Amino acid sequence: MRDKFVELAEKEYLKSDLPEIKTGDQVSVLLSIKEGGKERTQRLDGLVIAQASTGLTKTITVRKISSGIGFERVLLIHSPYIKNIKILATGAKKIRRSKIYYMRALKGKKARIQYSEVNN
Repeated sequence: MRDKFVELAEKEYLKSDLPEIKTGDQVSVLLSIKEGGKERTQRLDGLVIAQASTGLTKTITVRKISSGIGFERVLLIHSPYIKNIKILATGAKKIRRSKIYYMRALKGKKARIQYSEVNN
C-alpha cells in the first residue's frame, strides 16, 4: 500500500488530461526533445505493447516499425517532456494480456490487431 504522504506529494505532478490507455491501442505521442540549445517536438506513432506501475511512475511501452526495423520506447506518461497523447484506435476485445510482447516476433498480416476506431 502506498504511503498517503507520497500520494499527496505526487498529486500536483499528475496530469489530469490523459486518455484511458490500454495495451493494444494505437497511439500518437508528442514528445519534446532537447538537442543542444534547441528544443523541438517529435511525434511517435505506434502500438502500446506494455504498461507498468501506477501513479507518477506509470509507463507505457510503444512499439513502432520504421523502415522495416522495429523499435520500442518506454515513456513515463506523466513526464513534462510528453506534451500530448492521442489514441488513434483501440484494440479489440481479443487482447486479454497486459503485455503483448509476442508482437515482436510477428510480421506482415500476422501482426495485425483488429481495431475499433476512436471518434475524436
